[in-house]
Parts: sequence; C-alpha cells; structure tokens
Amino acid sequence: MMGPAYTLRMVVEATCYAILALGLTIQWGYAGLFNAGIMGFVALGGAMTMLMSFPVNQDFWNSSAPAGLGRVLLIALAGAALVFAASRLHRLGVSRGLRTAVTVIVLAIAYLVFMNALTPVAAEIESTAGFVGGLGLPVGIGWIAGGAVAGLVGYFIGRICLGLRSDYLAIATLGIAEIIKALLKNADWLTRGTLTVSPLPWPVPAPAEIGFVGSRATYLAVTAVLIVAIYILLQRAYHAPWGRMMRAIRDNETAAGSMGKDVNRRRLEIFVLGCILMGIGGAALITFVRIFDPSGFVPLNHTFLVWVMVILGGAGNNLGAIFGALLIYIVWTMSEPATLFAFHLMEQYGRDWFGWQPPADLDSRALQMRVFIIGLTITLVLRYAPRGLMPEPVKHVD
Repeated sequence: MMGPAYTLRMVVEATCYAILALGLTIQWGYAGLFNAGIMGFVALGGAMTMLMSFPVNQDFWNSSAPAGLGRVLLIALAGAALVFAASRLHRLGVSRGLRTAVTVIVLAIAYLVFMNALTPVAAEIESTAGFVGGLGLPVGIGWIAGGAVAGLVGYFIGRICLGLRSDYLAIATLGIAEIIKALLKNADWLTRGTLTVSPLPWPVPAPAEIGFVGSRATYLAVTAVLIVAIYILLQRAYHAPWGRMMRAIRDNETAAGSMGKDVNRRRLEIFVLGCILMGIGGAALITFVRIFDPSGFVPLNHTFLVWVMVILGGAGNNLGAIFGALLIYIVWTMSEPATLFAFHLMEQYGRDWFGWQPPADLDSRALQMRVFIIGLTITLVLRYAPRGLMPEPVKHVD
C-alpha cells in the first residue's frame, strides 16, 4: 500500500494543497480576510483547465451549436454593457436610489433574455454532442486560465463583499462557493454535470507512457517548481513596502486609513491574488486526479482542510503554510489505513479474548475517524502552539 507510487500520489496532492494554502495564508495571514469559499475557486480552476486542455469534441464543432453559442455570448456581452451603463447613471445627475432601481431592472431583463437564448442552444448541445468539450490546448494554459478566472470572480466578489465585517465576508464567500458548485453541476452542456469528464490530460507523460512512479515523480517536480516560484515571489512581496503596508492594515485598519492608505483597494488586491493562487492550485489538483466531477467538490476537503493547514502551519508564514499543507494532508490520508489497522487488531483480540462481535460497518467507521484525528491534531497543536507550528516571525526593534 505504501509503495513509491502511492507515496508519490500522496505527496503530489499535498503539494497541490500547499498552493491552496499559500493563497489562503496571504488573504488571512497578510490581510486578515476570512475567505470561507475556497472550494468555489478550486472548482473554477478545475473547470477552466478541463475546458482548455480536454480534447476537442468534433461532434460539437460540426453542429450548428457553436454559432448559436456565439449569439448567446454576444447577448451576454450586450447585457453586461447595459448593466454597466445603468450603474453609471449617477454621472448624468440621476439620484442614487433611481440609479440602483434602474440597474436592478436592467439586470433582471438581461438575465431573462440571456437564459431565453441559452436554453435552446444548451438543449441542442446536449442532444447532438453531449457537451462542448475542450479546446485541446496545453495543460499549462489551462492552469493559467484557471487562475485568471478565479481571480476575475474574486475581483467581483471583493468589490461587493470586502466592505463587510469579517464574519459577514465568510458567510458571503461560503454562499458564493456553493453557487459556483451548483452552476457547474447543473450546466450539463458545459461540464457534463454529474456524468463527469475524464481522463484529463497531464502536463507530463502519463502513467501509460513511463509508468506510475516515473509520471508521478515528474508531476511532483512540476508542482514543486511551481511552489518554489510562488514562495519566492510571496517572500519578496512580504518584505517589500507593499507587504508591510498590508500587515499594517491587518493590525490596525483605522491607523492605516488615517495615514492615507486606501484600505479597501489594498484588501481587494490581496484577495484577488489569493484567489488566483487558489485557482491554480485547484487546476493542478483536478488535473492530477484526471477527473472533473462537480459533485466531488465538498467544503470538508476543499475549504476546511485548507484552513486547518494554514492555522496549524502558522498564518502569515509562507513556509509554515507549505509545511502545514504537507503535514496535514499526510495525516489526513494516512489516518484511514492506520485506524483500519487498529480496528482490525481490536477485532481480532476482542474476538479471541472476550468473544466480542464487531459491528459490520467497521471499515466505514475507520473512514469517519479521519475527521476525529484531524480534530484531535488541531486541538493538541493549538494547545501547545497557539500561533501554529511555524508562526509568523515578528521583528522587535529596541
């Protein structure tokens, strides 16, 4: 079970989570932004890399659906332009209340027109081609697109939500992540929904070409290089005036604002940057598992686990986030077989010594013990190291 192929798989997935943890640690550790919607950005990254790198679906391109989809796209762009124009009516002397009412009405009409145009085209795509398929581009472009779209969505979320209190921001991002998942799950014409899309191409030779160990080791080299590059850039930003300004805003927002800093704008910058990293990490993770399944995105695995990694590693310390991601993912993965081994020992000796009849669902209970072990780990670490195993270094000047 713990052969080289399995170990490499575990470490590769841990490095993908490390990229997610780096995205979260700059949002929470640098700026104190409580993002509870990591799952949504992971899903966006996975969806974009699927759409960019999956092979071209000739059935779709040989039908009349691409032309219909182009018309729908033009309608969407026109609707967005009208909504944007309505939101700028105050420049013509229109009152704030009337401008808001007109914007909402235009938005509702544009949505209805868009959905009325999209519905028949989506039905045609599903009946003739199944789904749109991919563009057959290199996987690296899919990862970049995943980060770009996650950052774009993060920008609009940040524009609306960053003025909220931290707990309201968490609730808002949590809800938006569920909306993103629901959209991807129900857009069968775009993502095949619950039917899933596989196998996704890799950026390195596949296991069928050079074997599991060779391909996974090569994949690990790619993610390791990516982490090193991100780490160096984040460290430079941390020690630059920009990083000091972000920490000043985090530690005392009022004082930083009184010094002339645009607090909301700086928060938006780092929120978008964190979302970009989450999109790239999600794209790398979904590419590695080779299957895009919108139903597979769950808050426990793609939000809660990342938060545990950052908290236990040390919020605000990039090295701590990487260490926490590797440690927690290994604990998370190994807790099931370790618990199963312990349960089987109990079963054997309990039956031999006491005539104990174990429950039939002993194996499934071992899987559920993962959450207990993670909970126990976080309790012990926070008891003896409240700021994490590798806390943010704080310089004191005498």
